[in-house]
Amino acid sequence: MSTTNQPSAILSYPAFLRRSLSLATDGSLRFYAWMTALTAVALVGANAWANQVATGMITTNMTDHVSWGLYIANFTFCVGLAAGGVMMVIPAYLYDDEEMHKVVIIGEAVAIAAIVMCTLSVLVDLGRPDRFWHLIPGIGRFNWPMSMLTWDIIVLNGYLVINLHIVGYLLYMRYLGRKPNPVWYFPFVFLSIAWAISIHTVTAFLYCGLGGRPFWNTALLAPRFLASAFVSGPAFIILVMRVLRITSGYSAPPGPARTLIQIIRVAMVINLVMLASEIFTLFYTGGAHGVSAEYLFFGLHGHHGLVAWIWTAIAMNLLGTVLFFTPAALQRGWTRILACLLVIVGIWIEKGMGLIIPGFIPSTLHEIVEYAPSLVEWKVTAGIWAFGLLILTVMLKLIANVFTGQLNLPGSESASR
Repeated sequence: MSTTNQPSAILSYPAFLRRSLSLATDGSLRFYAWMTALTAVALVGANAWANQVATGMITTNMTDHVSWGLYIANFTFCVGLAAGGVMMVIPAYLYDDEEMHKVVIIGEAVAIAAIVMCTLSVLVDLGRPDRFWHLIPGIGRFNWPMSMLTWDIIVLNGYLVINLHIVGYLLYMRYLGRKPNPVWYFPFVFLSIAWAISIHTVTAFLYCGLGGRPFWNTALLAPRFLASAFVSGPAFIILVMRVLRITSGYSAPPGPARTLIQIIRVAMVINLVMLASEIFTLFYTGGAHGVSAEYLFFGLHGHHGLVAWIWTAIAMNLLGTVLFFTPAALQRGWTRILACLLVIVGIWIEKGMGLIIPGFIPSTLHEIVEYAPSLVEWKVTAGIWAFGLLILTVMLKLIANVFTGQLNLPGSESASR
């Protein structure tokens, strides 16, 4: 970009923000109905969280024995959802897939919304959210680099900033009708690839580094997290591209979805193989690990609160995998949609209720205290998802407006085409 064009670019940025906000919140009756429904659910969740803050964590079903519940389960899944967005970046930039280049920004938008949901899931899990400032570097007691939690904060917020920069820069250049300068976004794209892997690896280390929770003490935890992320993330992106094609004039070519399905096929098989290896190790060798696994899969001493959860997850994952390997999955149809929904829900259960909760059962005192999310927890979690989908909807509408030419600088090359 020449220096003579820089002032005009800077001066046009406020206009870009104003027009973006206007167009991103303007739409049909169906769009307003969708946004109203999401806002209502988000407000219900905010009200439930306000009651939780006022009354205390007693409104949840978490206890001293099971101190992490639905909120951290949802956090774990959303981290994988954010990391899965990199599965569009790798084919687009490492293998120079031209069709993937056209839609890679959708994966980055999904990553931004997912990271926001991650942050909210941690925030609502704090009994005293007013003490959140202790986690801010330079202000609170950050305890870095010894604490894995501080590493998690760094990688999650870093990934959010990287994706915000990439999405914002590419959209703004498209708005100006100019070709993006590789210097301003290529290094960040390759940084995001490594960073995406790190966010889920560090999250896995946060769990498997807790010596008092033997169910999590496995070297396969981080690889399993990554494999499942490379399933749920692409599956969610495929659904988003389908919704965009139906509701807007922005239609993605068929190639990217087929590439993502090929990735899902490999990653899902790897995930299932590692799950089978984990099950064999847990039950064949026995020991402390096996007690939690026995409770999870078959129940223990009359307690079987998670049995239905984990077998439902396994059934969904197996059925979703079979559907993905059928030829119909490569075509636009109900088979692809059903397969995506099955693996998303299955992995949400597997990485949440099937991983976080059994890590606390039995407790360190060998007591069995079961856990099931309370109504307040379900409301708060639903509110978090609604807020995340609100952010994603606004970003996707902005992307569709820019790429279809509805949002361009008057007189720019894009506007003249």
